[in-house]
Amino acid sequence: MSSEGRRAPTGHAALQSRVSDALARATLEELAVTGYARLTVEGVARRAGVGKAAVYRRWPSKQEMTMAALSQLVVPIAEVPDAGSLREDLKASLRALHDWLADPVYGAVVPDLTSAAAHDAGLTQALWREVGQPRRELASAVLARGMKRGELPEDLDVEMALDVIAGPLYWRLSVRRVPVDDAYLDNLCAWLLRALGASEM
Repeated sequence: MSSEGRRAPTGHAALQSRVSDALARATLEELAVTGYARLTVEGVARRAGVGKAAVYRRWPSKQEMTMAALSQLVVPIAEVPDAGSLREDLKASLRALHDWLADPVYGAVVPDLTSAAAHDAGLTQALWREVGQPRRELASAVLARGMKRGELPEDLDVEMALDVIAGPLYWRLSVRRVPVDDAYLDNLCAWLLRALGASEM
């Protein structure tokens, strides 16, 4: 639908949209404080300033509530606009990943959910379906642009490349809890370009 054909929600629809947005934010904020194991619909509703019924009308379980919040707030921030070169695209990707993992809320939520998923196969599958796979698809677009420009080998192992790109920042920020500065990001970008076999570094 064209932008002319889309209209911003009004009246009841606008109210429902605002409530859904508030619930998504409240879910992640509550997760950061309580952890997934102790997360409750009551706590999220209270933080969002709505009744429990507003939550249950949307999601019948805390898992679905959590996945909806993550899908709404976490997936879009992985999208990186085309900056014209692999180096700049990669820098932007690393910056976006850093800002996500270093954020006080997301920085608490990500390792907690990773830990919870280790004991819950259903949560593992939901996280992959709603968050992991969509984010990797967006990250794959960066590599696809690099291959199309001739900056990356045509036979690049994309799955391996995605692991190599995300791994260092996740390890440093979520496991070691060591701060990352601009110099580290620039150095990491240079290392990754070499590891990926980029033609222009």
